[in-house]
Amino acid sequence: MPERRPSRTEEGDVTLSFPISHAGKPVAVAPLTLTAAEAEQLHAALCHALAGHPPPDDAPACRQPCGRTVVRWP
Repeated sequence: MPERRPSRTEEGDVTLSFPISHAGKPVAVAPLTLTAAEAEQLHAALCHALAGHPPPDDAPACRQPCGRTVVRWP
């Protein structure tokens, strides 16, 4: 789970950080910076991987059913 929401750098890249844990205990926070194109590819890959699976109860609102037709890509 990201520690904070992704943000844009001055160069237009997308940056976020992930907590790293071992045996359930936090040990570090790892920064991740992606180009906009890499972030789009990751977004598409995650959407594809999550497609067809019901979201958990604590999923973000964007993953909750909205009653409209969903187009799957690719």
